[in-house]
Amino acid sequence: MLRDFILQSPDLVLKADSNVVLSYKRDSRNYITQLFAAQLPAIKTGLFNVHMSKGIIIQPHWHTNVTETLIVINGKVKTSVFNPFTQELMTYRLGPGQVSVFPRGWFHWIVARSDDVHLLAIFDRPTPDIVYGSDFLRAIPGKIINRAYGVDAQAYSTTVAPIQESVVLGPPVTDPYFD
Repeated sequence: MLRDFILQSPDLVLKADSNVVLSYKRDSRNYITQLFAAQLPAIKTGLFNVHMSKGIIIQPHWHTNVTETLIVINGKVKTSVFNPFTQELMTYRLGPGQVSVFPRGWFHWIVARSDDVHLLAIFDRPTPDIVYGSDFLRAIPGKIINRAYGVDAQAYSTTVAPIQESVVLGPPVTDPYFD
């Protein structure tokens, strides 16, 4: 029988606040907090506590090492995930209590369709690796995009030039929607 020594500790704590550790903040209405084993050693996985307003997107990304289960607590979202086996884009409109799963390695994103969206993104392992589309796009030289896809190299480079850092919650703050 395997023993879980954490659960046998005399200092065992079985509660934590998922609002304390800030993972990313765009503004007071759009931010992500997290709860992982560092805050609550009794858990073997972890979660992101996500708050979004209408029109905000959790940018396209994928996880190299975890499957993500998304639970809508409040509001409405649209989730999209690319199935690498069928080459199909699968899109779902979700409301409170509804769930979407993003298998490990599958490209996905989430768009808030209402204000006051609250999501829990729960992972099946304790430390999710995240590859953001913004990082991927800005790292590919225009000449490679041209060679691979026939897209004008300069046009591509000009298009991705504004992406100077990882984008977690978009669109860019300079979008007129937020002015």
